[in-house]
Amino acid sequence: MTRRAEFLQTVSRVVVKVGSQVVAPSGALDENALDHLCRGILNLRSAGLEVVLVSSGAIAAGARALGLAERPRSIPLKQASAAAGQPVILNSYARRLSPAGLQVAQILLTADDIRDRTRFINARNTFASLLEVGALPVVNENDTVAIDEIKLGDNDRLSALVANLVEGQLLILLTDVDGFYDSEPGSAGGRRYDYIEEVTSEHRDQAGPSRSGLGLGGMVTKLEAARQATRAGTATVIAAGTREGVLESILGGEVVGTWFAASEGMSARKHWIAYSSEPRGAVTIDAGAVEALCERGKSLLPSGILEVEGVFERGESVRVVDEKGVEVGRGLAGYSAADLRRIRGGQSADIEEVLGYRYFDEAIHRDNLVLS
Repeated sequence: MTRRAEFLQTVSRVVVKVGSQVVAPSGALDENALDHLCRGILNLRSAGLEVVLVSSGAIAAGARALGLAERPRSIPLKQASAAAGQPVILNSYARRLSPAGLQVAQILLTADDIRDRTRFINARNTFASLLEVGALPVVNENDTVAIDEIKLGDNDRLSALVANLVEGQLLILLTDVDGFYDSEPGSAGGRRYDYIEEVTSEHRDQAGPSRSGLGLGGMVTKLEAARQATRAGTATVIAAGTREGVLESILGGEVVGTWFAASEGMSARKHWIAYSSEPRGAVTIDAGAVEALCERGKSLLPSGILEVEGVFERGESVRVVDEKGVEVGRGLAGYSAADLRRIRGGQSADIEEVLGYRYFDEAIHRDNLVLS
């Protein structure tokens, strides 16, 4: 039995992300594509799997509903299109799934819902409750109010964060190509990867920008989503959403698209530190501290800190960089930026004398640190 087949036997919860290129390739919703997608979701549910759907297409559908000739370019018009498109998308799924007894439930998220630890836990509890009662969560970014998400975000990254949030074992990214290629799909000598053990810098160099005017994500964002998900122990597949029965084929063990193997997986908390929390500053560390963190798995002590940038409080996320500015990792600060500036370069035994109090011996404890 192959590693893929062995892994599939452990899968009980699947996150499916479908792109605008699949559900709204011309700006209007593709009824046939939606039929195929919903049939696949129902078949997965019939097989005993829990499913979470991350669906793009709201802005594209909303632009058509509002009579716009092309994808809107201004932020307010994108927000208006998202507002008009969200009910169109949700109703399209409900019409197909509700008669089969599957209730859909909309969840709109912003970056703050993921970055803030309390809101992250609350969102996790909501997903857990919906899955427990047998509903299908349909997720999208809250583009009607989240300017940053419209300008910079994409549902590929969101789907990887959702996979971690709900502790899914498999993430399926459905797009308009049948996997990840080492060059432009269809080009002379281009080869599709069937299996990737670990995403490397070479793979990132092979990914190209989005060719679609409908969605924000291209293959680069899908590759990054796969890297994020697999680091958390979630296997990922990039496959053609236009292929009928694609979901059933993937779960049936067929070689469909590109499979990214799951790693041992960091904890959900460390994944949140690495990918969901927003760094408020940075600490520059010396070569000895880099070696202690990367080679010996140690915590970051004040003695290894050279510089402190930004304004942050104890418990907030910071970047850890070496003397050349290369990111070593991210972690939750044991002290505020102001306190770290006072104790940097010193010994842990002297913290109380310098500050008048001491929380920890470490500037960032290894349990609160994720290496890049």
